[in-house]
Amino acid sequence: MTDALPAGCRLIRLAVKGDHRGSLIAIEGEHDLPFAIARVYCVYATTEGTVRGMHAHRQLDQLVIAVAGSCTMMLDDGQRRVEVRLDDPAVGLLMGSMIWHEMSDFSDNCVLMVLASAVYDEADYIRDYATFKALAKT
Repeated sequence: MTDALPAGCRLIRLAVKGDHRGSLIAIEGEHDLPFAIARVYCVYATTEGTVRGMHAHRQLDQLVIAVAGSCTMMLDDGQRRVEVRLDDPAVGLLMGSMIWHEMSDFSDNCVLMVLASAVYDEADYIRDYATFKALAKT
């Protein structure tokens, strides 16, 4: 399902270069993204039934790419929820701040790569949904 995404979220097509040897996707912060890349991390080896995320960020922007396999991203702006299936390494989900997100339905070989606009900061996380909803109203 790819209904209209919440404000601050969009799917972006990444430029694929390659030839008979294979494909390559390069991503440059502040050129291909609206932010400098301060942190990169991967989520992998998830087990069946796993749900990850279950939080929002006060200020962090992220680009999420399924570099292998697939998963479902649920995006919630406090008003509505939308699900997006990530299954193409040439398509990234640009996700702004104040979006509650959950990842589920991971394929066995799923590898998510996340490019973030800031280093890890626990104070930026909103881990309680009721708190998120209250903050999303303001």
